[in-house]
Amino acid sequence: MEPVISITDLLVSQGESFSLSIASLDLMPRRIYALTGPNGAGKSTLLRTLALLTVPQRGRIRFTDADCGSLPQQRQKVTFVEQSPYLLTGTVSDNLAFGLKLRGIRGKEQQKRIKSALKMVGLDGFENRKANELSGGEVQRVALARALVLEPKVLLLDEPTSNVDSKSLQAFETLLRRLPDHGVTVVLATHDLFLAERLGGEILRIENGCLLDRTHRSSDHNSIKEKKTWLKLLNAQGL
Repeated sequence: MEPVISITDLLVSQGESFSLSIASLDLMPRRIYALTGPNGAGKSTLLRTLALLTVPQRGRIRFTDADCGSLPQQRQKVTFVEQSPYLLTGTVSDNLAFGLKLRGIRGKEQQKRIKSALKMVGLDGFENRKANELSGGEVQRVALARALVLEPKVLLLDEPTSNVDSKSLQAFETLLRRLPDHGVTVVLATHDLFLAERLGGEILRIENGCLLDRTHRSSDHNSIKEKKTWLKLLNAQGL
């Protein structure tokens, strides 16, 4: 099976104090990857680089079947949802329609996609709800629907559960678990070291801008031991 994204000899420098350096990394289709590590380790930098929002000083990011594609074509394969997503004024439907309009998708196809995306995130019938009337958990799900309506191959999430209320958390995690069944590869940054296990994902550990080891299933026995070690480390650092 061919990776959906391959990284080779990547270097992203941010001033003199930090650099993200990854020799190689393959992200396979229809999987969930959890980026873990302390604050400042490089998780968000990697997400923004994968989203083609940050330009590396060196290296190559290859999207499947996109070697000869333009940058806009490659960007259409990936969508990035930030930790505190911003919704446009207006309705939920207005928010989901925005990206579709930029891609020339209108009319019945637009409405079909909006309805499908809202159903996927458990917000059926929310098309006409005002964005400023939504709860924190609903905002997060609308932001996710706004990303999914574009039908990306790769979905990048920065701390996706940090603003989700406890009542909505289980449903939100269930939604994330199902995304690979819809053909989406999910890469998320998280401080919840057991989130990857609950999602059935794989762990990418980052520290000081370096990928520490190869990915592994979060359900592995060694993974559980490593998460306990990470918890001790983070507690010691007050994180």
